[in-house]
Amino acid sequence: MAQAELKDLLEAGVHFGHQTRRWNPNMRRFIFTEMDGIHIIDLLQTEALLENARKFAGELATGGGTVLFVGTKKQAADTIQEWADRCKMPYVNKRWLGGLLTNFNTMSGRIARLHELSGWKEEGKLDLLPTKERMGMEAELAKLEFNLGGVRDMDRLPDAVFVADLKTEEIAVNEAARLRIPIIGLVDTNCDPTPVDYVIPGNDDAIRSCELVIGTIGGAIEEGSSAWRVQEEKRIAEEMERRKREEEERRKREEEEKARREAEEAKQAEDEAAKQKAAAEANKAAQEKAAAQPQEKPQPQAPAPSAQVQATPAGAAVEATTDTAAVGEVKEEASEEQPPAPPEESAKAAETDEKAEESK
Repeated sequence: MAQAELKDLLEAGVHFGHQTRRWNPNMRRFIFTEMDGIHIIDLLQTEALLENARKFAGELATGGGTVLFVGTKKQAADTIQEWADRCKMPYVNKRWLGGLLTNFNTMSGRIARLHELSGWKEEGKLDLLPTKERMGMEAELAKLEFNLGGVRDMDRLPDAVFVADLKTEEIAVNEAARLRIPIIGLVDTNCDPTPVDYVIPGNDDAIRSCELVIGTIGGAIEEGSSAWRVQEEKRIAEEMERRKREEEERRKREEEEKARREAEEAKQAEDEAAKQKAAAEANKAAQEKAAAQPQEKPQPQAPAPSAQVQATPAGAAVEATTDTAAVGEVKEEASEEQPPAPPEESAKAAETDEKAEESK
C-alpha cells in the first residue's frame, strides 16, 4: 500500500486551510498556526490520520468490503472517477441524488431501469421504436447515466463512504451518518469533522491535494480489493472443483447403484426362470409316470360276514346265549329292514306254517 509522507503532503499543499474568518471551531485541534490570514493545518496529524484511514480502507477492501467514492466538486471529480474505476468501486462525481443511501430500495429500481435501457440500446431495440418513443427513452437513459452511472454496479449499501469535501457533499454525509456507515473524509478548516469517523485534515480546494489524498486511499483500496478478488477467484475455483468432484462421485454412486439393481433384477429373473423350468419338468415327469402305469379296475366290496355263534368247549353257555340273542336282534333288524312280502307269498308262507304244525 502506498503511503504518503510528510514531504509529499507539503509539496501538494495539503497544509493550506481557509481564511481565518471562515473557519469552523471544531477544527481547532487540527490547526497548527495562522499565516497571512490563512490557517495552516498540522501536517503531522494529517500524516498519522491519513495512515490510519488508509489502513482501515485497505483492511475493509481486503475483506471484500465496498467503499463508495463521493466527490462532485470539479477539483476532485475526475480523480474520484479514475480511482473508483481502478478499484472497481461505486462512485458519485456528477450529482448526489437525495435518498441514494437512505432510500436505496427505490434507487435499486432506478438502477435496474438503467440496466434495462442500456441492454435495449446495446441490442438495438431502441432503434426499432417510433421516433418519439425512442427519443424519450434515450433522454431517460442519458439522465439515469448522468445521475447513477457510477453506482450502476452497487447492488447493496456500501461498507464505507469516502467524501472529498464535507461542505459540498453535506447530504451524502448526513445519509451515511444516519445509517451509521463509516465515513472517511478530507476535512478542510471550514468543515465540521464531527460526523466523520476517519478524519483527514487537509486542503480540499487544491487539485494536487485532492489527488494525493484520494490516490493514497484509492491505492490502499485497490491493493486490498485485488488481493480479495484473487482469493475469491481461488475460492470459486476450489468450490467449482469440489462441486465437480461431488458430481462425479454422485454420478459414480448412481451408476454403481444402477448396476447393482440391474444385477439383482437379472438374478431374480434367472431364479424365477429356473423355478418355472423345474416346475415344468416335475409336471412333465408326473404326467409321463401316470401315463406309463396301467389303470386298475375297482373291485366290488365283499358283503360283511353274518354273525355266527361259535360254541366254546366248556362254560360258554352265557356267551352263547348272548351271541344267540345278538343274532336274534340282528335278524329282527334285518326283518324290519326288509320290505313286506307280496300277498301271494304271504299266503304260501302261512300254508307252509300250518302244515308244519299239523305234522307236529
